[in-house]
Amino acid sequence: MARSIPDHIKKNGAHMKSSSLRTPLLCLGLLSLAACGKGKDQGPPQMPPPEVGVVKVQPQTEPLHKSLVGRLSPYRSADVRARVSGLLLKRAYTEGSDVKQGQLMFQIDPAPYKAALNANLAVLASAQATYANAHVVAERDRALAPKGYISRAQLDADEAAERSAAASVKQAEADVQSARVNLSYTDVVSPIDGRSGQQQVTEGAIVGNGTADSGASSTLLTTVDQLDPLYVNFTMSVSDLDQLRRAQTAGNVTLTEQNKATVAVTLPDGSVYGQQGTLDFSDAAVNPATGAVNLRAKLPNPDRTLLPGQYVTINANLGEQHNVFLVPQAALLRDTAGAYTMVVGADGKVVRKNVTADDTSGSNWVVTSGLHAGDQVIVSGLQRVKEGAPAKASPWQPDQAAPGAAKPGAAQGAGKPANGQ
Repeated sequence: MARSIPDHIKKNGAHMKSSSLRTPLLCLGLLSLAACGKGKDQGPPQMPPPEVGVVKVQPQTEPLHKSLVGRLSPYRSADVRARVSGLLLKRAYTEGSDVKQGQLMFQIDPAPYKAALNANLAVLASAQATYANAHVVAERDRALAPKGYISRAQLDADEAAERSAAASVKQAEADVQSARVNLSYTDVVSPIDGRSGQQQVTEGAIVGNGTADSGASSTLLTTVDQLDPLYVNFTMSVSDLDQLRRAQTAGNVTLTEQNKATVAVTLPDGSVYGQQGTLDFSDAAVNPATGAVNLRAKLPNPDRTLLPGQYVTINANLGEQHNVFLVPQAALLRDTAGAYTMVVGADGKVVRKNVTADDTSGSNWVVTSGLHAGDQVIVSGLQRVKEGAPAKASPWQPDQAAPGAAKPGAAQGAGKPANGQ
């Protein structure tokens, strides 16, 4: 028969069992506390420096370009006007055609001027006859006077008549010449080679020469424009011109006789004109209406494809800039203080450099001051850098994403099983 275990023995055994279980748990808790204390002393793990794409800039020579808007005008433009009054008989050219200098364009009724010429010729003949008679009398008196056959007073009178007759001949000759000139003006000719314009007065109209006595202006018949070459007229702001002059004074820009300023023309349809022009005029004063300086370039137009009055976009090459740096547009930042770039220094830390960049060349900014040869300018990863903090630099390529950035589609495939399920 089994004996029962007293209750106090049962309680002691249970107590000993629970004590043996608490001992290992207490040890584990102490180890955990020790580990936590050790980690708190060391602090959080340090993040690696951000990776950035940089370009190492070097000084170079770059053309100085300005994009401007210009307007074409004829190289020479001549008004064809009536120089004598009369009835317009006919037009002798085709409107819009090319004409040569001296080519007949209009004819004014010459009949009145032929009559005037004939009248002046008659006056000239009469004056010449009068002079001939006076000359004969004066010659005879000059032979008789030394012999005492005529008085000295008679000789003086006859010689005066001879001189007056000679003067009348000269006056008559001048009138004949004037009549011939007026008759020649009845044939209206082109003053220059060029393209003729639209007829302004039709046949049968009375035209005037605009003499000072009448107070009226001479009648405009048409115009002739020389289209090869053409002028491109444009303006440049005073600030841009001052910038160019400062650069030239500092030696950053050179413009020699062999390397004249040139302009490339872009047509309204976006195509580039095949001929380049050369700058040939710069005004010495500022236009008070626009606050800009007027400039002009001469542009070849052998095919007559460009027309006066047309607006075009021009890219003016104003010389060469020396010791400038080309920086990708993504690398240039601006704030209230101006333009600046972030540079990875020799110690691996990021430095801000304020720069001057007023012009572009393709997809780059042209930096004229603020950088030095060999500077590592940050192009990609700018959003992750901080001035004075370290950064890891790697060469930047134009089609390169920011270093360390996830490639497109990487996030979508990150959790996809290998078997495609």
